[in-house]
Amino acid sequence: MNHRFHTTAKRAAFSMAALPLAFHIQAEAQYAETTTDLATLDPVVVTAALAPRTANESLSSVSVLDEATFRRQDPTSLTDLLRGQPGVDVTSNGSFGKSSSVYLRGAPSDASVLMIDGIRLRSATAGGAAFQYLDPRMFDRAEIVRGPRGSLYGADAVGGVIQLFTPDGDEEGPQPRISVGGGSFNTQRLSAGVSGREGGTRYSFAASHFNTDGQPIRRGGEDKGYDNTSALARVAHTFESGAEVGVLALRARGNNEYDGGENDFVQQVAGVYAELPVTDTWQSRLTLSEARDELDTIDNFGASVIDTRTQTARWQNNIQFGAHELIAGAEISEDRVSSTNDFDVTSRDNKAVFTQGLLDFSPFAIQASLRYDDNEAYGDEVTGSLALGYDLDNYHTLRASVGTAFKAPSFNDLYWPDSGNPDLNPEKSETVEVGVRGQYSQWFWDLAAFQNDYDDMIAWAPTSSGLWAPQNVNSARIRGAELSSGVEVNDWTLQAAFTYLDPEDRATGNRLARRATQSVRLDADRELGDWSLGGSLVAQSYRYDNTTNTQRLGGYGLVNLRAGWQFAPLWSARVTLENAFDKEYSTTRDYINAGRAGFLSVHFGQ
Repeated sequence: MNHRFHTTAKRAAFSMAALPLAFHIQAEAQYAETTTDLATLDPVVVTAALAPRTANESLSSVSVLDEATFRRQDPTSLTDLLRGQPGVDVTSNGSFGKSSSVYLRGAPSDASVLMIDGIRLRSATAGGAAFQYLDPRMFDRAEIVRGPRGSLYGADAVGGVIQLFTPDGDEEGPQPRISVGGGSFNTQRLSAGVSGREGGTRYSFAASHFNTDGQPIRRGGEDKGYDNTSALARVAHTFESGAEVGVLALRARGNNEYDGGENDFVQQVAGVYAELPVTDTWQSRLTLSEARDELDTIDNFGASVIDTRTQTARWQNNIQFGAHELIAGAEISEDRVSSTNDFDVTSRDNKAVFTQGLLDFSPFAIQASLRYDDNEAYGDEVTGSLALGYDLDNYHTLRASVGTAFKAPSFNDLYWPDSGNPDLNPEKSETVEVGVRGQYSQWFWDLAAFQNDYDDMIAWAPTSSGLWAPQNVNSARIRGAELSSGVEVNDWTLQAAFTYLDPEDRATGNRLARRATQSVRLDADRELGDWSLGGSLVAQSYRYDNTTNTQRLGGYGLVNLRAGWQFAPLWSARVTLENAFDKEYSTTRDYINAGRAGFLSVHFGQ
């Protein structure tokens, strides 16, 4: 299996690397023809630089999953959509709501940032975000920015930032939508919503329900069910002066069964913002937000409650100076923990100031940023980044960057009863990256190579008293390369990604646990009048489940198939077949993921 994967991966990488050579002759003519596909192939992103920039201008390694991608693939899990994207790896303890971790360039969930419409969501105790509890039908866009963003977002933006966006409601008049479906494992999916624009007011309201009996997550085990009910409300109004106010609330609530117990969960973000054009060149925005992660567990050890809440006030100013832009702001946040576990400390606050310059000296571009964080629990940290870009010609941009970031110790690391270590320092990282992007009217390619050096990594180790506790003992180096490409031509939409990773524990020389070294993802879709057909291939190499590299998990390849039929105006049906060849695979020891699963859904609306 491993030999076959390496052969397949190398062929895929070679084919992708050859794309620039094979198509360069056509690029000159293509660029002069139509630019209707540029919004898809070179989309505007806001996560990379805190300001609207195309992917090509962002000087970052960035991928965008747009509304059409969400609609075509219609995934049952957000992690299925992310798996195998450039620089992205996913591990899970089974399917359908089971505990998952999303790795960005080898950095786990607690060293990467998840945001929803500009509001950060995570557990202050565990440190990471519970991706598995977010229903993909609540979102219509995702931006994946790879590389350190500590100088813009503060703690934990070591591997990068994933930002999810809810529907904005930018079409005139109410646009209703309804979806009903189900399939394998007695799965049921229902969702409904309405969005639109009336004058200067935009709105989006939605609700969804997902329920499944699930399947065994261990060989020979019993089915483990999962249900999730989510609701969304988003309203914004723009005044004639250009000022804008808005409010957002997203809440997911449900139940998840696992071996030995079950839990009730809540994931919630809420916020209000006001944006004011101080002058023609100065935009000022104030955002007040709250994020909640709540978990009530009943298992073999009894009942427990761990609720965390983060409240944030953020003030950001964007000032234009001709072709240049200055961004400056401040942020205050507070984490609070309420738990049946007796934490010594139950709150901490963080104060920060940040600034960034986006300078355009075409064909040169410079992006420089700096941030200062002062945290009540672990002290102050300064992070910065510098990126340089150069347009080789109309189609190719060369970039290079260096940046620092840090991962904050969580409440569990610092204060877990009888084993927390309040003297922990944050993990620190420094990343160097070079990349080049080719951008044409109907296709693009992007190649990046990077190295991330970690110091003071937090790991559980024995203390002088013989007890185990988290300590700053490890250092690591993660090297890698990413190659991605996309094409839209003649009703075809093609996407390809190849990731190579070398994650090394510098103390032992072993590979860091649960990271695959090679990953390939291919997505192909074709429009055929009222019909559409498509499929995805995700293949990954083996990984180790432990730090000593003695527990090896085999590589795997998955094929997902899909078809759609618009059988009447505003009415469509979709069929998806996940893991079509019924591959049994594991990304964590002793846990298995779902086998072949088919789903059918009927949709009304745009």
